[in-house]
Amino acid sequence: MSQTILITGASSGLGEGMAREFAARGDNLALCARRTDRLEKLKAELGREYPGIAVSLRALDVNDHDQVFSVFRAFRDEFGSLDRIIVNAGIGKGQPLGTGKFDANRQTAETNFLAALAQMEAAMEIFRQQNRGHLVTVSSVTAVRGLPGNVNTYAATKAGLASLSEGLRVELAKAKSPIKVTTLYPGYIRTEINEKVRNTPFIVDAGTGCRAMVKAIESGRDECFVPAWPWTPISFLLRRLPVSVLARIF
Repeated sequence: MSQTILITGASSGLGEGMAREFAARGDNLALCARRTDRLEKLKAELGREYPGIAVSLRALDVNDHDQVFSVFRAFRDEFGSLDRIIVNAGIGKGQPLGTGKFDANRQTAETNFLAALAQMEAAMEIFRQQNRGHLVTVSSVTAVRGLPGNVNTYAATKAGLASLSEGLRVELAKAKSPIKVTTLYPGYIRTEINEKVRNTPFIVDAGTGCRAMVKAIESGRDECFVPAWPWTPISFLLRRLPVSVLARIF
């Protein structure tokens, strides 16, 4: 049966790619992002290819926390309920600490963690009222260890998001709640956020990466590294390498 899926940051990158994959499965979509012109273009494309689904759009800057709550509630009211909410919006800015680029690191921290917290709060408010739902948070393979340089703050925000998601899973399990929480750890997937990054081993194109993400989401598992190969074994090794080895690799 078709589901209604809300995706933040849906105007480009992984959000846009996941929207296409879910549309192909016949799901209804609630898409939000800052760049509404790109959302309109995506909606027109999906309408032509999948005329049987409903696609609704709303402007959303996830750093406007009040707007996060109002947009999520508006989508819920429009569709009657929301089956899945994907906390995807994020940025990849970052500079080594102490190099005078605090603003870039602050912006990354605010968008990737604080704004993600607001989205999770808004999603869980709806799911608790419904007593059902599937919350998906998009972390990163960089979350498994602290990483240096430009990735330092980014990796820390993704680790924080993963921890927040795990704590919520524990809480829901304790309460025997039907609400599910899945954390995705994407590896290197070629999108606008990393198009200028040179050191991207095992990178895959956006289509391949987004198909793997949607497959992982549909599995309902608590945590998924995507694509599973090679990032599941790589993450296993990264967690266990000593700092001296990490320093040589990164």
